[in-house]
Amino acid sequence: MTSDPSAHIDAANAGPANTGPLAGIKVFDLTRVLAGPTCVQMLADLGAEIIKIEKPGSGDDTRGFAPPVMPGTNESAYFMGANRNKHSVTLDISQPEGQEIARGLIAQCDILVENFKVGALAKYGLGYEQLHKEFPGLVYCSITGFGQTGPYAARPGYDSLVQAMGGIMSLTGEPDGLPQKVGVPIADLFAGLYGCIGVLAALRHKERTGQGQQIDIGMLDTSVAWLANQGMNFLATGENPPRLGNQHPNIVPYQVFATADGFIVLSVGNDPTFARFCTNFGLDALPTDPRFATNAARVANRELVVAALTPVIKAHPTNWWISQLEALKIGCGPINTLKDVFADPQIIARQAVVEMQHDSGVPVKVFANPVRLSETPVSYRIAPPSLGLHTNEVLRRWSGLDDEALARLREKNII
Repeated sequence: MTSDPSAHIDAANAGPANTGPLAGIKVFDLTRVLAGPTCVQMLADLGAEIIKIEKPGSGDDTRGFAPPVMPGTNESAYFMGANRNKHSVTLDISQPEGQEIARGLIAQCDILVENFKVGALAKYGLGYEQLHKEFPGLVYCSITGFGQTGPYAARPGYDSLVQAMGGIMSLTGEPDGLPQKVGVPIADLFAGLYGCIGVLAALRHKERTGQGQQIDIGMLDTSVAWLANQGMNFLATGENPPRLGNQHPNIVPYQVFATADGFIVLSVGNDPTFARFCTNFGLDALPTDPRFATNAARVANRELVVAALTPVIKAHPTNWWISQLEALKIGCGPINTLKDVFADPQIIARQAVVEMQHDSGVPVKVFANPVRLSETPVSYRIAPPSLGLHTNEVLRRWSGLDDEALARLREKNII
């Protein structure tokens, strides 16, 4: 691994000092949209130095995913969500001179992350087998829709498509309604996070042996891996779990209930908690009734449980229920809108949103990294950059190019 944590690009524009556990690690970033950028942003937040390669003139696709744009900038809110702590370099890797520059930069990097279609980078001499021969210590992470092998490997991968094929849509939605995707691109996000885990493991292996390797992340693979209890229910029974709306397949009651003025989520995780709920809210007979006494019985008699609890919960407003249930140590919570979420005192106390100074001169809000490290905390050094903001600085420092060479490359649309 490279080991010079002070060798930062464009240090004059950097934010707080980089004391993260990956300080000194350098990443050549060939990702765009969400899965790949999520992986790289996590590495960046942990201290890695990122060179984000973007196509001259257009850049990452998500720069155009607007409206909305972040106030005071020309950048889409979508792009801002996954591209902090990165240096943006415009470079056309389809041209031989661009490929030569890329290889020179890769020679100085520990990690390469890409989410091109299978085999696409080999056309430019930047495929794993090609680079592994020249740079055997390079950790090379490939994130695709379906992985590097198998009958679907050549297919493009999209979040909603993978949610459909991976089974989660068959589990989500009301029993008599349409299958539903999750409201955020969860297949992309999980693929990025699994990719980051793979990179960290490969870095540890490289540290011990000097040997790099390829991490092969398929969005469909990762989506199957997080089917969790529902996937295991199928493996145990061979039966497709039905859509249950907001109900839990293995625990009852564990779902949304209507209150007098809205809704709450009630989460009763065990039999003593169910008995405590019943004895405090006029349902004393239920805990001793064999149809309700155990969770297994309540799952078998789900409709009876819901019918018994619905009028009781409907009799009082949401805030009354939350205060009552919290006092009894019974899991509950409101169904917050995003406005509610970002005004929540817990979210504010945990500083889940941070403000960074964008290169346009205005502050922008981004999500904080949820990984809290006591000794090597993440840092917010560089706001999501304008397209090509760091091209000159990176190529001067890492490639040794002078102003004349940079001007020539711009004339040829290589940078």
